[in-house]
Amino acid sequence: MTPNLNSSDHLFVANLQAVSLEKLVKSKLEVLFTQQKEADVELNGLYDIVMEQVERPLLELALRSFNGNQVKTAQMLGINRNTLKKKIDIYKIKYKRSI
Repeated sequence: MTPNLNSSDHLFVANLQAVSLEKLVKSKLEVLFTQQKEADVELNGLYDIVMEQVERPLLELALRSFNGNQVKTAQMLGINRNTLKKKIDIYKIKYKRSI
């Protein structure tokens, strides 16, 4: 059994201007590790799960902010456009580019 990373049982509402993303992620991971210990289950592939849950929305929002322009999105993210395209394909991200 693997704890559900999407469970909002222990989420808290925070003022994002006052709380860093790092602290929010750390707080959520602390809950996950506590649940894992209490349930006495193994966590497998946690790194990939966490990376996907952070990276996917980052890419989606970045693409949306540049109206689907991959060159501008990649530049803003500091990655190569080909890397961005690969990640779009991996995560099956759908976006509309208006003309």
